[in-house]
Amino acid sequence: MISTKGRYAVRVLIDMAERAEEGLIPLRDIAQRQGVSEKYLQRIARQLVDAGIVRGVSGKGGGYRLSRPADEITVYEVLEASEGRLAPVACLAADAEPCGRASTCKTLSMWKSFDETLRQFFDGVTIDELAKGAS
Repeated sequence: MISTKGRYAVRVLIDMAERAEEGLIPLRDIAQRQGVSEKYLQRIARQLVDAGIVRGVSGKGGGYRLSRPADEITVYEVLEASEGRLAPVACLAADAEPCGRASTCKTLSMWKSFDETLRQFFDGVTIDELAKGAS
C-alpha cells in the first residue's frame, strides 16, 4: 500500500511541474495549495532532494524546483524516493535476508512478476503526464 508520504510526494511534484516557469517555489505555498502541513512536506522535500528529483535553495527567495524536466521524472522513482523499495513481499525487499525457501517456493515467481508489473506501470507514468491530466 502506498502511504500518504508517497501520494503527497507525487502531488508536490505535480504542483512544481505546473509552476516550473516560476522558478523556485516556496514550500509553504505548495503546502497551502495542497492542504498539507508544511512541516510534513519538509520531510518529503528532503527525501526528494536526496534522491536528486528536486533542488532546494534556503533563505530569502528560496524554495524548490524540479531538478530536470517533468517528463523525465517517473512516478516509480518518486515513490521509491519517498516510500523506499516497493517490494510486494518482504523477501523481495532490497535489504531482505536470503530466504531459505526461495529454491522451493511455489509463489516466488508470481511475486516477482507482480513486482515487475508494478515497476513497469509506475515507470510508464511521468509527472508531466499527471500534471497535464494525461494519465
